Amino acid sequence: MLVIDSLQKRYPNSDVALKGVSLELRAGEVVGLIGPSGAGKSTLIRCVNRLVTPTAGRIALDGVDLAHVSGRGLRRARRQIGMIFQEYALVERLTVMENLLSGRLGYTGFWKSWARRFDGNDIARAFELLDRVGLAGMENKRADALSGGQRQRVGIARALMQQPRLLLVDEPTASLDPKTSRQVMRLIMELCAERGLAAIVNIHDVVLATQYLPRIVGLKSGEIVYDGPASGMDAVVLTRIYGDEDWSAITRNMQTNAAQDGALEDEVVESPLQQERASGTAALLALDSGHLSAGNTKPLMAAQVVTP
Repeated sequence: MLVIDSLQKRYPNSDVALKGVSLELRAGEVVGLIGPSGAGKSTLIRCVNRLVTPTAGRIALDGVDLAHVSGRGLRRARRQIGMIFQEYALVERLTVMENLLSGRLGYTGFWKSWARRFDGNDIARAFELLDRVGLAGMENKRADALSGGQRQRVGIARALMQQPRLLLVDEPTASLDPKTSRQVMRLIMELCAERGLAAIVNIHDVVLATQYLPRIVGLKSGEIVYDGPASGMDAVVLTRIYGDEDWSAITRNMQTNAAQDGALEDEVVESPLQQERASGTAALLALDSGHLSAGNTKPLMAAQVVTP
């Protein structure tokens, strides 16, 4: 599904961020990417979605070499890749619904998006995703009125609006409290399992990574120094990735989490409307001069679902 072969990245200042990285993901496989600051984790993710152009190597997504496509070919390839950012990357002054629909800009023409003329199926899908991530009823809230956890859920839903094959997740819990971090990680894993998505999750929290991510890839100085199961992470491997340190507290926490796997008390918010929609209950979009509608040329300000 995704094959990275001998990937290199050298910046103009001669800093070498990636030194021949090779990595392969199967469809539906989720990988945690860990390592010290400056190891090349963010550069690797940015090379995959071509926010950064690799110096050498191959990045094949379903047979298409992303390292050597440009123009329309790159735009088509990027439709298959959803990105979840550390700092959410939402447009603060826009509503939750507007931010979600921005995930369809790769499919919507410029003039339609400028005029806020979105396809009715996209609008319905946005409501379903808001429900799934626990934000039902919040479509008209501005992004700057949300908590950090809510913003990250909007970012997750926006990425899924693309209907991608691959998710690139850059530090999804860095700005969140411990409980919300676990809820967000669990949500990401559930969504990947439900949709058969492959994902690369760049994460600094080693304990959280080993708790939720079955496969761990450790980067150090631009090279892979560990690629294996989370259960294989021990003091020796941590020293190989990060250097000498007393890892006893970290390894104890990892062992405790492994023993308590499946016994977490904090649950991801359930999706109360999802079963209704799945069973065919109609969701009607309210048409109003201030509300979102398929084909409406007025500014996108609000939206609501009416269920009979």
